[in-house]
Amino acid sequence: MADDRKRTQEAPMRGGPGHGGPGGRGQMPVQKPKNLRGTLRRIFSYLKGSKGLIALVVIALLISSGSSIAGSLFLRPLINDYIMPGNFRELPVAIAGLAMIYLLGIAASYLQSRTTVRLAQRTINTIRRELFDKMQKLPLKYYDTHTHGELMSRYTNDAENIQMMLEQSLTQFLSSFILFTGAVVSMIVLSPILFVITVIVIALMFLVVATMGKRSREYFRKQQEVMGKLNGTIEESLGGLKEIKAFNHEKKARDAFEALNTSYQDAARNANFFAGMMMPIMVNLNNVSYAFSAVFGGVLTIFGLFDVGSLASYLQFSRQIGQPINQISGQMNNIYSAVAGAERIFAMMDEAPEIDGGTVTIQTEKTADGGKNWYWLKEDGGTIPLKGDVRFNDVTFAYDPEKPVLKHVSLYAKPSQMIAFVGSTGAGKTTITNLINRFYDVQEGSITYDGIDVRDIRKDSLRGSLGIVLQDTHLFTDTVMGNIRYGRLDATDQECIEAAKKANAHSFIQKLAKGYDTVLEGDGGNLSQGQRQLLAIARAYIAQPPVLILDEATSSIDTRTELLVQRGMNALMKGRTVFVIAHRLSTVRNANAIIVLENGEIIERGDHDELLENKGRYYQLHSGLAELT
Repeated sequence: MADDRKRTQEAPMRGGPGHGGPGGRGQMPVQKPKNLRGTLRRIFSYLKGSKGLIALVVIALLISSGSSIAGSLFLRPLINDYIMPGNFRELPVAIAGLAMIYLLGIAASYLQSRTTVRLAQRTINTIRRELFDKMQKLPLKYYDTHTHGELMSRYTNDAENIQMMLEQSLTQFLSSFILFTGAVVSMIVLSPILFVITVIVIALMFLVVATMGKRSREYFRKQQEVMGKLNGTIEESLGGLKEIKAFNHEKKARDAFEALNTSYQDAARNANFFAGMMMPIMVNLNNVSYAFSAVFGGVLTIFGLFDVGSLASYLQFSRQIGQPINQISGQMNNIYSAVAGAERIFAMMDEAPEIDGGTVTIQTEKTADGGKNWYWLKEDGGTIPLKGDVRFNDVTFAYDPEKPVLKHVSLYAKPSQMIAFVGSTGAGKTTITNLINRFYDVQEGSITYDGIDVRDIRKDSLRGSLGIVLQDTHLFTDTVMGNIRYGRLDATDQECIEAAKKANAHSFIQKLAKGYDTVLEGDGGNLSQGQRQLLAIARAYIAQPPVLILDEATSSIDTRTELLVQRGMNALMKGRTVFVIAHRLSTVRNANAIIVLENGEIIERGDHDELLENKGRYYQLHSGLAELT
């Protein structure tokens, strides 16, 4: 809505684990979820149809974790029953048995990993599809209050965090919990005395995780804050590169970037320092525990209070006990991050959809000359010819309840009339066209279309009867032909070419590398603004709508191109009701009625000659005594 408000866009931020810290991965700032259980339950609801695969994952996870514990425990009989007695004849069989245990664990890990990835991909595919479907149903006012970057992060950051949680974090958390529990139980069974030493070290490990993790999270949080500003500065500099060079602001831009980049460097250094210190400290604490266990275990063995096989098994568990603690700590942060992202996704899914409430639909039938007859089909089966008679009846509307944009506006457009709106930026011109489209519904008064309140017409039918050309043309990544056909998907190639000719776009299209088969990318960045606008007009023409809305459609076109466009526009507007918003008064002088708006109110109306005779606001604009702002 170019004349009513500006929309800020942000680049989507990428979050998630960094480097360093437990398991070699840093702990990025974690926003704790508001409803951990409820959100996890909702995520898992997407897995209801995959109970067999979930059971397979759980069984494979138990086998994989159990094989690791069993392998360590198997050292006890291997040493006591085969190596110590010198039973080397049967030793290879025992070693082969140990190898089978580990091979079984490897196979189970492979199966669990493949199945988990399949489940995660299926789940995130469903979530993204539902999110996109919901996005199509949300009202425009939702997008007015949420930046594009914020919404894009739902598909990238938040969705990928959920995927990572399902693929890795949950299974690693459960696996680590099983390993930790199994190791603790096994160590207590093997030697309660030695376990006292291990308990002290485990307590120290938890203390280190809590202390160092807190410090690293604080710095990572600051790092992300600075990264957001840094990304914004880079995006702004790239977008305004011509302006920076034109006004010799390179040094100022470089200084601003350097300040943020240095701040980011300091925060990242501290964050990764604390995250990087955690692993060496944990490893050394584990080594201390191992050394004390080996010394005291050796003493107990010498005095006959412990056997060599049990000591070997215990030391194996002592060596492994720190890894599950690291993984549990790291994966909890990832789970929190994923659940917080899921809450943002589900919050968008739970938004109230755009309310329709209409029952009147549209019906068309082709005529012998290739045109169309349009009808309104009422719920009771009755029909009303679609003529294009649009009327505003004492309409008041506001995006913000305290700031009305339109105040008691009444106007009419009879079939085949051209109605032009003139006024300063923010006067409410574009809002009028938004209300006709039912992008918003009026708060007071009514808008009728052939005598039917537009709120009683289904939105898809209403919008199907309207052709619109906006000031900011959007072209899709498709061929030129495909972009024109966007106006009516069943249009033939010949109809698209005819539409391009009517819009005076055919000539420049033929000069493109592949003509109508030229693929446009980057919103048609390889075309001039005028050429893009001509394609938009051709796209509107192909729909052959009874009512046209031209929102400053020629504002970005040079004078020569405007003359070409105007010829095409005359053909396009013939026999149709047309609403025109224009800053160039030359484009509206032939309108049946010109309506001058200021501050949401109609201050003048009449045709070009009448308004000049009145010598009011329009006369001042036309004669140059006043300017549109």
